[in-house]
Amino acid sequence: MDENTLVRQCLRGEVLATQTFIERFQTDVFGLCFRMLHHRHDAEDVTQEVFLRIFRSLHRWDSTRPLRPWVMGIAINRCRTWLAQRGKRPELLDYLQETPARSQEDDSRELAQELQRALGNLRPDYRLVFVLFHEQRRSYDEISQLVDRPVGTIKTWLHRARLELLADLRQRGMVPEDAEPSFAVDPMSPLQPRSSP
Repeated sequence: MDENTLVRQCLRGEVLATQTFIERFQTDVFGLCFRMLHHRHDAEDVTQEVFLRIFRSLHRWDSTRPLRPWVMGIAINRCRTWLAQRGKRPELLDYLQETPARSQEDDSRELAQELQRALGNLRPDYRLVFVLFHEQRRSYDEISQLVDRPVGTIKTWLHRARLELLADLRQRGMVPEDAEPSFAVDPMSPLQPRSSP
C-alpha cells in the first residue's frame, strides 16, 4: 500500500490501516528510541508517545514529501524532549543485559559492550547522528533533514563522535593506540566496531 493511501485510511480511522502504519515504522522508531535513551522501558514509553503524536498530527503531513523522514523526525524530537526532561541519568545495566546474544568470542562481546557504554557517554546530538548514520544507514542529507542542521554540522558531529568513541575505547584498553577502527553495523546484531585491516 502506498503512503498516501495508507495515511488517508488512517485519517478515516480504519483500524487495519492504523495497524499497518504502526507495523511499518515501529521497528525503526523503537530502535532509534532505544539507542538514544539506553533503556528498554523508556524506549517503549517514548515509542508509544511518538505514535500518539503521529496520529494526532497526521493531517499535517505534506504528501509531497516522504513519510519515513517525517515519522523519524517526530521520534527524534520526542527523544530530545524526554532526555531534556529526565536530565542525564546513569547508564542502566539492563541495557547491556538485554542485548541479543551473538555467537562471537568473549573479547568481541566485551568490545561491543564497551562501545555501547562509550556511545552512552556521548552528548545526545553526537549519539543521535552516530546512530542514524551507522545503525540506520541514513545519508548525510537525510540526517540533515531529520535533525534540522546543515550537512556540514552533521559531518562535524559524526567526526567528533567517532573521535570521542575511539579515545574512550583506547583509554579503556579496548583498542590499540595505533588502531583506526571503522564503525560498522550488522543489522542483526548490536552496534560494534570493525577494526581496519
